[in-house]
Amino acid sequence: MLPESRSKTMASQAMKIAALVSVGQHPLSRRERRADQDARAVELALSLSPELPSLIHVGSARNESLRAYLGMGLTDVTVLNAEPDADAVPALANYLRDQALDHQLDIVLTGVRAECGEGSGLLPYAVADQLGWPMVPRIVSVVSIADGHAEVWQALPRGQRRALRVPLPFVASVDPAAEPARQSAFGPAQRGNIDSQPCAAEPDQALANWQQHPAKPRPKRLAVAKGGTAAERMKAATAKPQGQGGQVITEGTDREKAEAILARLLAEGVVR
Repeated sequence: MLPESRSKTMASQAMKIAALVSVGQHPLSRRERRADQDARAVELALSLSPELPSLIHVGSARNESLRAYLGMGLTDVTVLNAEPDADAVPALANYLRDQALDHQLDIVLTGVRAECGEGSGLLPYAVADQLGWPMVPRIVSVVSIADGHAEVWQALPRGQRRALRVPLPFVASVDPAAEPARQSAFGPAQRGNIDSQPCAAEPDQALANWQQHPAKPRPKRLAVAKGGTAAERMKAATAKPQGQGGQVITEGTDREKAEAILARLLAEGVVR
């Protein structure tokens, strides 16, 4: 909970806040969704000012997963139309620079990293560098905003927090330890407006030279067996752990996935 005096300090100012949102991806089904970390950034933006924040996305305006952000209580999202291989940083920097000149933009929030694509987490740093603004990584809350500065809490390892004082305007990434995002309501999501705008986005030359492939699980360190005979220690070190050996199916039709699940149940003797 925020102290009453500090919460009044924030509520008395109509801050201009923008949230950069991306299209997320469910870790198992690979279906498109709102990105969890970006949704936390939107949740934080909604708590900072009585004025609704502006949502900005670089990509296709026809992506219906963007409506999940509108279902959080927003009226519109601005989509800078660009190809999938376009570099989002110059497009975002140019748009935010124009917004700052016209509307005095104060804070730009986004998640730490995207759930698909490069997922490097460098975008907020690159955008802040082109704008010439401070970049604050992994914040969990904004305590107060007054006298052209904001007091924020930054997440540290093992649940620790650090208080920082940052001059406005600034860019910040929101840590996964921040307040979870509210559920998306279907009605407001469908009534919201997706505003498509053209932008001069150029292809990402570095990305064009990369070769991408699905990530492989890292090998786990073998447990050190102590005591017992040499045969018991060997068995403990080489025995297959329980609960492993499953298969994650992300491709194929629903019928093929169902048949694979049934075959697994038959093999394990769960059904006959």
